[in-house]
Amino acid sequence: MPVTRTCVGCKERAEKSSLLRLVAAGDVIQPDPQARLPGRGAYLHPSLECLELARRRRTFPRALRTAGSLSLEPLAEYLCGADGPA
Repeated sequence: MPVTRTCVGCKERAEKSSLLRLVAAGDVIQPDPQARLPGRGAYLHPSLECLELARRRRTFPRALRTAGSLSLEPLAEYLCGADGPA
């Protein structure tokens, strides 16, 4: 039976392997493609659309159980590299 997680952006359930794990590293949201970084994780489809939905809904602090604002810059850079031409 495949393991499923919920995307914090679009709220759709998907197989864990198709989602990108995220962790809060200080005040920055860090992508964790190998799912090996310590800390509480949240999952997101690796798309800028889901990132924008999560940002608008302000779901990251709640999902990662952190206080204050979190920088999305490293995550956005990672997704731009993943979405761009290979």
